[in-house]
Amino acid sequence: MATENKNLSVYDKTKLPNAEAYRFGIVVSQWNDHITYNLQKGAIETLMDLGAKEENIQSFEVPGSFELIFGASQLCKKGNYDAIIVIGSVIRGETAHFDYVCQGVTQGIKDLNIQYDTPVIFCVLTDDNEQQSIERSGGKHGNKGTEAGVTAVVMADFRKKL
Repeated sequence: MATENKNLSVYDKTKLPNAEAYRFGIVVSQWNDHITYNLQKGAIETLMDLGAKEENIQSFEVPGSFELIFGASQLCKKGNYDAIIVIGSVIRGETAHFDYVCQGVTQGIKDLNIQYDTPVIFCVLTDDNEQQSIERSGGKHGNKGTEAGVTAVVMADFRKKL
């Protein structure tokens, strides 16, 4: 596995844009909330560490990962955000449901990035088991929410520079 024994959530703040002027929306799935809320926490802490003001970060909850698409779409339509982070966790089960949800969410978020002028950052864990999700939401592999926060700041800055 590519991330074996690596924490990928370490970043150099001096090499990243300041997020003070940017507004961020976060759409988080309630499904597997012991995972998604850790990802959300990592994203918010990172945004603030990079200069975002607390009042410029708004979080919204949806029932599951599939609903992230609708939630992010609504935020895109409002046009109030410089970047949007979608946070979910889909853990493989015994049926093909995992594959359909993962594919649908991935394609849906891709479509939003094409359709709207607001970057939508994909922070949806698609793991084979719960332990893998735990390890990527604040465990030995870091916090993918942290990585999503960094990506949101970089993409908001990219959008502004265009």
